[in-house]
Amino acid sequence: MDAAQTLFGVLRESAQPEIVEAIERLIKEAPDHKLCRVNVLAFAAGEGFDDEQTIAAFLHACRLGLFDLSWNVLCPGCGGVLDAGASLKSVRSDEYTCALCAAGYEPTLDEMVEVTFTVNPRTRRIAAHNPDQLPPIEYFRQIYWGSGIDLPEGDLESRVKEFLIEDLELPAGEKAILSLHLPEAFVIVFEPVTHAAQFLDVKGEATTERQTLTLVFDRKHRHHEALDLRPGPLRISVENHTEVRTLPSVCIANDALHDMMKQRRPFLTAKRLLSNQTFRDIYQTDALDVDQRLKITSLTFLFTDLRGSTELYERVGDLAAFDLVRTHFGVLNGIVAAEAGAVVKTIGDAVMATFPTPDRAIAAALRMREAMRQLNSERGSEDLLLKIGIHEGPCIAVNLNERQDYFGQTVNIASRVQHLATSREIFTTGAVLDDPLASSFLAGQGVKPLAHDATLRGVTENISIYAIP
Repeated sequence: MDAAQTLFGVLRESAQPEIVEAIERLIKEAPDHKLCRVNVLAFAAGEGFDDEQTIAAFLHACRLGLFDLSWNVLCPGCGGVLDAGASLKSVRSDEYTCALCAAGYEPTLDEMVEVTFTVNPRTRRIAAHNPDQLPPIEYFRQIYWGSGIDLPEGDLESRVKEFLIEDLELPAGEKAILSLHLPEAFVIVFEPVTHAAQFLDVKGEATTERQTLTLVFDRKHRHHEALDLRPGPLRISVENHTEVRTLPSVCIANDALHDMMKQRRPFLTAKRLLSNQTFRDIYQTDALDVDQRLKITSLTFLFTDLRGSTELYERVGDLAAFDLVRTHFGVLNGIVAAEAGAVVKTIGDAVMATFPTPDRAIAAALRMREAMRQLNSERGSEDLLLKIGIHEGPCIAVNLNERQDYFGQTVNIASRVQHLATSREIFTTGAVLDDPLASSFLAGQGVKPLAHDATLRGVTENISIYAIP
């Protein structure tokens, strides 16, 4: 930990000291499973820290090598991890299939890809660094389930016993027999390492004759089809054709299992992290490959531009105008970051920023307008007249011009909305105001948006436009 102590000192230079102290305690004192795939939002909530400051601290800790990032593709049904990688570049498949839910999903960055933090083995060695050696229950807790599943801390084993009939650790290349008595129920034979499942619909008159079943785990066959069996004795022959240990488990699909999987908590999504300024600053050129196209079902875009910037340069001169515009960029960047957003790029005197939710974009817009008023008041001039446009909708995350960017009609509409605005105006679409958090925020501010009759150039669909006074 001597080298880690030095790194903690460096970390304090870029993160809140109290958060760094909490991270240091976590690494020193927490049980192993608390340091595998850390849910940073749960950590922040438990310690009473601000989400964005905590995310920034963990990102800087990753930069220093204290933690490693993991991008995990989740099943939206059961919350299990279908795939995991050290980079978002690992998300390559057009569809991910969950054997436990017997369903396929097209990956989106909203709720299907989580980002977690695992302590680096040079910082502290934990059991999950060798997942093949984890006890079965801990494998499920630390490797299979995503960080959004709120598993019980102390009584996980007793909870599992409420639905687990039998389980087995099967070494690589080995065969084994599971002998058990089937109850009348819907039973699942699930193997979390290869993500294989066999459904057994156990019903009808009980039998004393032994039924048999053979299952091969080889990362290819998923055994989706349900088999009809009768209550009574069952002999399952299992074969492990993989290079690692497998963990076949026989479970009853009862209320205890479903209730455990229903216990959810917020987690850091890929969408939110891509809209985090600290992440963009650290990983700007390393988020996506140039040929990747990843869908986001909902992202909020904010565009700003300075009205009359050309006249400003002519009036005060290039050097003074440049300093003033740079000051304005610094103010806007700070506001965007404080509202959980990120500046995607600047175009001339304009800013393109993203926010995970519409309410944060509106909050940022109001703060931007007030900040420009204050700057103008301090200067005794009206040089900084900001025009702002906001829109929310689906888009595609791409790598463009060596930076993580976004593409799609939502981006185009947000830009067009900004072009409608004149000086000091904030224009937004009905899609933004339809968001409950956004409408509640505006109501709390005593602000009532005004309908604006306008047509967006190059956009055929009918879009409601509102001005925020």
